[in-house]
Formats: sequence, C-alpha cells, structure tokens
Amino acid sequence: MPYFQSGDARLYYRWDGNPHGPVLVLSNSLGTDLAMWDPQVSALGEVFRLLRYDARGHGSSTITPGEYDIERLSRDVIALLDELQLPKAHFCGLSLGGMVGQWLGAHAPERIDRLVLCCTTARVAAREPWDERIRVVRREGMVAVADTIIDRWFTPPYQEKEAARVDLIRRMLLRAPVEGYAACCAAVRDLDLRAANARVGAPTLVVYGAQDVAIPPDHSLAIANRVPGARLAELPGMHLCNIESADAFNSAVLEFLAS
Repeated sequence: MPYFQSGDARLYYRWDGNPHGPVLVLSNSLGTDLAMWDPQVSALGEVFRLLRYDARGHGSSTITPGEYDIERLSRDVIALLDELQLPKAHFCGLSLGGMVGQWLGAHAPERIDRLVLCCTTARVAAREPWDERIRVVRREGMVAVADTIIDRWFTPPYQEKEAARVDLIRRMLLRAPVEGYAACCAAVRDLDLRAANARVGAPTLVVYGAQDVAIPPDHSLAIANRVPGARLAELPGMHLCNIESADAFNSAVLEFLAS
C-alpha cells in the first residue's frame, strides 16, 4: 500500500485509470474513504490518471491528535503532489474535499489546473451543531450518527432501490475513526473561505445536488457567484451525487475538464 508523509501524518493514496492521462485528484467527503469514488473509476479513468487519497484521520491514513483546520488538510494535498513530483493537477473534491479544493484554488493556484467543487460550502450556517456532533460521536461512536447522515446523503427512493450500495457507504461511515472524524468536523465548523473564493484562479465547475439537505444548493450558488467565471451544474439527488447520480456526475465532470 503506497503512503506519503505530510508533516506528522502518514497518508494513504492509490492510482487508478489511464496511466498516460492527465492527473485528476479526487478528495472525499467527511466520514468516507477513497472508495467513495469507485463509481467514477471506470468512466473518468478512461481519460484521466486518477489519484485518490484518504484524508488525515480517515481510512488508512494516520489519525493525528488535536483538531484540524482546512489549511492543514489542504497542505496534505500539496505534500502528496510534491511526493509524486506533480507540479500541477486537476482537482475534484466533494463536501469536505470541496472545501479543500477552495483553499487550494485560492492559496496554491499554481498547483491546480481545473477545479471541480461538489456539494460543498465556503461557510457553515452555525457552529453549534458541529460541536454537538463532535460530542455525540466521542460519547457514543459513529453508530449514533450514521443513519441520520445516510438520510442526508441519499434520497429515500435511492436508498430503497440501491440498498446494497447504500449499505456499503453506511459501513464506511461506521468504520470511520471517531477521533479523525471529530477532528475533521472541527475543520468544517471553523471554515470561512468566502473571501478566498474571489482569489480562485483556476477554471472552476461547481456541482450540486438539487435535493441536497446536508449542504443546500444555495451554498453552491454562493460559491459560484464569488469564484470568477465559475460554471454551475445541477444534478438530481442529494449530497453524494457522485454516487446517486453517477452517470450525470461523470458526464458533467468529463465535459468540463475537456472544455
């Protein structure tokens, strides 16, 4: 299993797709690991060399002590690009991964070719729910929040129709390390990238799920209004639109990156 060192963390990554294609980094959401991008591997991998990684505190990566912030999580991506001697790459991030993408687009524009921000926000509406979530998972574990999160990630019809796939994501949530999850919750809680959005220099696509309740569509619209020249793509479904609306998601990303 390939790892790279970023400060005090040892982080896991893997390659998929076309070994001769341009590199596309895929950055996952809070509480998931790099397997959340499995529905993209076949379609996007025909064109791109896909670089997936487990965020600090998630999957097979190190859980480092203390709360994280979005700069720390973003500098992990820069360390990955440095490790692999990649001066620049495309970047696609969903939810927490999209927050990382916003930071990179504003603070490390020379490392980003094209940027895809999915179902994400530049600022959460309130801090208190995140403090409460941190307390709950530390007290009761991920089982206390998993079902609620699933209901915010997928529509009821999709949950019924694709029960096996949804169960894979539920089990992914349940095995998320509590302290790593809580540390990344703090990064989301403290986020404010609104001013930074105006400094994003890369061509940017903002993707959102029309029925998203985890991060409502108006957050994506606000990002698109602040990022110069950003395009918008509305997809059916809720928060994990890369899974629920995989075909539409893949088409939107491929069209944008090829334009």
